[in-house]
Amino acid sequence: MDYGSAITQNLLTTNNVWMMLATALVFIMHLGFAGVEAGFGQAKNTVNILFKNTVTPIIGIVSYALIGFFLMYPGFDVPGWFGFDGAGWSMFWFNPGDADITAGYADAGYTYWTDFLFQAMFAATAATIVSGAIAERVKLWAYLTFTVVFVGLVYPLIGSWKWGGGALDAMGFYDFAGSTLVHSVGGWGALAGVIMVGPRIGKYVNGKTIEKPGSSVPLAVIGVFLLWLGWFGFNGGSVLSADPGLVSLVLVTTSLGACAGGLGGFLTAYLTFKRLDLGMVLNGILAGLVGITAGADVISPIFALTIGFIAGILVVLSAILLDKLKLDDVVGAVSVHLTCGVWGTLAVGLFSNNPDHTFLTQLIGVLICGAVAFISALIIFYVLKVTIGIRVSEEHERSGLDSHEHGIRGYTIVYDE
Repeated sequence: MDYGSAITQNLLTTNNVWMMLATALVFIMHLGFAGVEAGFGQAKNTVNILFKNTVTPIIGIVSYALIGFFLMYPGFDVPGWFGFDGAGWSMFWFNPGDADITAGYADAGYTYWTDFLFQAMFAATAATIVSGAIAERVKLWAYLTFTVVFVGLVYPLIGSWKWGGGALDAMGFYDFAGSTLVHSVGGWGALAGVIMVGPRIGKYVNGKTIEKPGSSVPLAVIGVFLLWLGWFGFNGGSVLSADPGLVSLVLVTTSLGACAGGLGGFLTAYLTFKRLDLGMVLNGILAGLVGITAGADVISPIFALTIGFIAGILVVLSAILLDKLKLDDVVGAVSVHLTCGVWGTLAVGLFSNNPDHTFLTQLIGVLICGAVAFISALIIFYVLKVTIGIRVSEEHERSGLDSHEHGIRGYTIVYDE
């Protein structure tokens, strides 16, 4: 018996099973995003929000399959800024039997197909971030068109610079599971959308911010806990193997970051607003998760608490600043994913146990990725604005998008006569 071959096959199977489980956990995050957005959004727009969150992973995965995967992992011969694996595209769509799943793909860690699906879930997540920020007033077709371009082109191009072996990777930039490459890229897209679409009618009146109560606090809470659950796959799967020691450490730092973020949001909101603000605790949890994502495998538990707690503080301050600037973000996506994504990436340069990770390199990577993501998103939204339009009519916004766009309501009480 060839024990070496048996061990290799067993290791491949074990790693692959874990990666598939992680993929499923990341997939369930889309239900979490749907719950958060629908819960924080107004009842009259519930169906519209759920429709977007249902179609987003569909479009995201297909767009990524058509071009994104091959743009993101081109196999740079020399690290650079652009590459495309045309041979891989042909194999994926027409000759799947050519994908060698046993003889060294990912160092025999998992199969080619598992790799694609895991990465596709990440791509769709970047688009979902934008959805929550511009909810309740964006045209559905404009949002869906944005998603196709952003997930198919912008996100994978930026991701290739680090995860595909491009120029940022050669520079030494580090982003373990995507505080910048997923979250802040999505956050920059969300910020561009908020600027271009404008605030909801009646949100800012005479210098005051008018609260618009969400439809379901319980649904928002369920959504956040689903996201926290999914993050075990998001970060744990990013180990790219079932290595017991490293996966366990990543899950510990991920959980500690989430807990500390919730505490930071809780205390900062209490000191600022003089109330026990559940929304800020929920966003604090997400802020901590986003913050720890860049360095979950190279940060010790004590620093995971530090990063998460600071992220919880920042998410509250960021939300306050956005309102002062009259930038209307329905779910706090910019504050959670952009502000805390940037913080988490920079924190690697401060707290990583790897001396090669420097603050300056992290800062350069953040600036490059941010500039490209933000400018690209602005251009996409501008083109959509001057062509098909990006905002619904005032009448539709005031009465709710559910009735006008979908013909049904999310919450209906039927009385028997």
